[in-house]
Amino acid sequence: MKRLFFCLAAAAALSIGGCSKDAGSPGTPVLIWWQIGSAQGGIAQDINRISDYIQEKIGVRVDIKQAGWGDAAQRFTTMINAGEYYDILFTDLSSYNRYVALGAFADLTDILPEQAPQLWESIPDVLWEGIKIRGRIYSVPTYKDSSKTLYHFWDHAVVEKYGLDITDTSWAGLDRALRTVKAGEGERYYPFNMARSTNNFIFDKYDSLAADLQPLGVRLDDGNRRVINTLEQPEVLEAFRYLHSWYEAGIINPDANMIDETPKYRPFFMAQAWPAVAASYATSAEIAQYDPVRFFGPSYSTDSIQGSMNAVSANSKYRNEAVKLLELVNTDRKLRDMLGYGIEGKHFTYVNDGEAVHRDRTDWPLINYQIGSYFIETPEDTVPPGYWEEVRQLNEAAVPSVMLGFILDLEPVRNEAINCRSAWLKYVTDLNTGASDPETALPQVMAELKTAGFDKVLAEAQRQVDEYFRNREE
Repeated sequence: MKRLFFCLAAAAALSIGGCSKDAGSPGTPVLIWWQIGSAQGGIAQDINRISDYIQEKIGVRVDIKQAGWGDAAQRFTTMINAGEYYDILFTDLSSYNRYVALGAFADLTDILPEQAPQLWESIPDVLWEGIKIRGRIYSVPTYKDSSKTLYHFWDHAVVEKYGLDITDTSWAGLDRALRTVKAGEGERYYPFNMARSTNNFIFDKYDSLAADLQPLGVRLDDGNRRVINTLEQPEVLEAFRYLHSWYEAGIINPDANMIDETPKYRPFFMAQAWPAVAASYATSAEIAQYDPVRFFGPSYSTDSIQGSMNAVSANSKYRNEAVKLLELVNTDRKLRDMLGYGIEGKHFTYVNDGEAVHRDRTDWPLINYQIGSYFIETPEDTVPPGYWEEVRQLNEAAVPSVMLGFILDLEPVRNEAINCRSAWLKYVTDLNTGASDPETALPQVMAELKTAGFDKVLAEAQRQVDEYFRNREE
């Protein structure tokens, strides 16, 4: 009855496994796992086949549910506030700290080494450190491109056509290259196509302290750990000035601040990535080649590590089983491939003696970065050899942020932080897409932040930072 009740209560969302009882032995635990995405109909049998494999291995089954991209934040918050039952929930930097403060997630610090020793050993210590809140672990991080390495990606044909120097990754260097392309291609060609959600990585030299408030941060390499207003930094103002000049020049598309998705083909874009992924980007854009040029990193920060995590509900009846399921997901290649690609023989085929996967269909709805470790997953046959090894090497070379392990407790300044976030959100899209002039917009937003209590948030953040690292050194 409880399971039926929650299926009805979640009618606004989609359950891939369906609300009917999964096949399996009577009394077999069925773990409810919430993720984000757009579920496709008709795959309940596929999830049941995956559950069959999981049940053979650890004696439980899984019911995977997905909340839509635009609805997930509100859906999950409502679910947690209402006490709706679930076992595992995907979370990230935008929600993790807040949900832990609400008591939504189980403390896994002692459970993990005991119940999931393979999982505990398979994930590097730096990742466990990066998800701790007040020294405790409330989620399992996804071991993927967990360090941050940022690249410019240029269409090779465009680079060749205009003889571009793409090695100068400064804003001034980008300006020269983008204006050259714009002048050559004409009025209706936008070299830097953007959407509202496009990330230009303007704030990625700063650790946000997991506060979900971009104007607040500490430089990743600042040994003094000084909490600052990032909007007052000359490099941030420079970036916004260039973006606005590109918007006015027609380098950025005029509807950038109004659309949700960019066109499939982009002559130029920025991404957190690694060189080998350029082949996948080129395939998606239906071009021959993208040229990757690194402009930042690799660096480990709380932000980068907390890009993907799965937490166990504090109210789960099956905490140990949930942890064991996450261990299996992160250590069993066959299960990882099924969750990432679908059913062998239906959605994908192993090729090259099992060394690669060929996708036979592209409608598998689970989102790969939310599931588990990249490094046990079989790569697709569309990527070059050493695909995941390149990511691992970047992780191993990453320099940790001076703030790694610190997460700001916003409770003492909860109202001020909420008001500051609301003030910032009114401006960020237009600034980030170049649609607003930073010379006027930044003074306006900083005035609103001050009224909202930003100085109090900043002072509280500095107090906590000083106390945290003083105690660590003692």
